[in-house]
Amino acid sequence: MSKIYVLHENSEWTIHLQHRLDELGLPYELWHLDQGLLDLSSEPPQGVFYNRISASSHTRDHRYAPEFTQAVIAWLERHDRIVINGTSALRLEVSKVNQYMALNKSGIETPKTFAAVGKKQIIEAANLLHMPSFITKHNRAGKGQGVQLFHSVQALQDYIDGPNFDPPVDGITLIQQYIESPQPFIIRHEFIAGKFLYGVKVDTSQGFELCPADACSIEDMFCPSDDVKTSVKAQFEILENYRPAFIDSYERFLKDNNIQIAAIEAIQDSNGISYAYDVNTNTNYNADAEKIVGQFGMLEIANYLAVKLQDS
Repeated sequence: MSKIYVLHENSEWTIHLQHRLDELGLPYELWHLDQGLLDLSSEPPQGVFYNRISASSHTRDHRYAPEFTQAVIAWLERHDRIVINGTSALRLEVSKVNQYMALNKSGIETPKTFAAVGKKQIIEAANLLHMPSFITKHNRAGKGQGVQLFHSVQALQDYIDGPNFDPPVDGITLIQQYIESPQPFIIRHEFIAGKFLYGVKVDTSQGFELCPADACSIEDMFCPSDDVKTSVKAQFEILENYRPAFIDSYERFLKDNNIQIAAIEAIQDSNGISYAYDVNTNTNYNADAEKIVGQFGMLEIANYLAVKLQDS
């Protein structure tokens, strides 16, 4: 019998989808791909395969989960199985450079960015950027990992030479234009089946780590867990009657890159220009914010997978 197969490496981020699949009575199986063994001469089972591997897997000691998942997806696609967020999506998930190049190809504005390998080259990139304030981030990250705001090249030099320097897992550091928004928030745009679901206004007044999940492994106040209820409602707000004109270009971008489920984070500057700066193909949803508006991302995904299962 055909099933829905969920490819993942973090059970805490999968439990809410499990509940929705159970609610709809759908057959499913979880494939935890931190470790595994794959017979390339075998054939995959029949079904729908939904990839939920995150770029931040290495922060949970799952260093090679994306690489193993890439192998599994290649095997699935070789046998023409239905893969939700397949090779193209995973390629963008694990590299912001790939994200920005694909976004730009679709005509979507991104912040000016340099990619650098080596401490000397990071400083050189900051000098070439010629901006009074800038940020650094990891090319393969997630959860805002490696994001630092600097107001001078000397401050960056002190950080790089100091004990708190956080080297990126793939060696690539991004040095990026700092987009200063008139108001301290970003908008996270959620898409399911390649279509816009809703926008989430996320308060950024106290930092860059913007995890919307109900449970995740970062140790900061921006990841609302079950025992942190006071700041959640103010932190995440689903916007009603929100569909800016650029959503059409976001949907085209997802279609062009064969991405079915994703979030695109964007920030608007004082001139009203929106810059997309992150594509997250392992999207999570905040239950408290969703209850207020009566929209539920994981339920939408479960219904979408049910439709795809009928096609398998």
